[in-house]
Amino acid sequence: MANRRRGEVALALGPERYTLCLTLGALAELEDALGAADLSDLAARFADGRLKSRDLVALLGAALRGGGHALDDAAVAALPLAGDLEAIGTAIGAVLAAAFGEASENP
Repeated sequence: MANRRRGEVALALGPERYTLCLTLGALAELEDALGAADLSDLAARFADGRLKSRDLVALLGAALRGGGHALDDAAVAALPLAGDLEAIGTAIGAVLAAAFGEASENP
């Protein structure tokens, strides 16, 4: 069960249940995988809500591993999406908000 106070987000894909969490290690992994210079660069990359498929695999993989699931990016890329892309997008948005904070209306 996901613990929201720890930044964990639940995700159901078909019959499987997962916990997503962007730990410091997961964020470092994302910086490296996506060529981000630092955390602010990484946050800016995701700020507009547009993701490439490669970004989604890297982000979902890092968040799954941060949540305790031993899946490499090849296994993440092979996960069935059948009708679950909206759920994945919602979970990714929630895990990013937990890690970086909600977007502010007053910058």
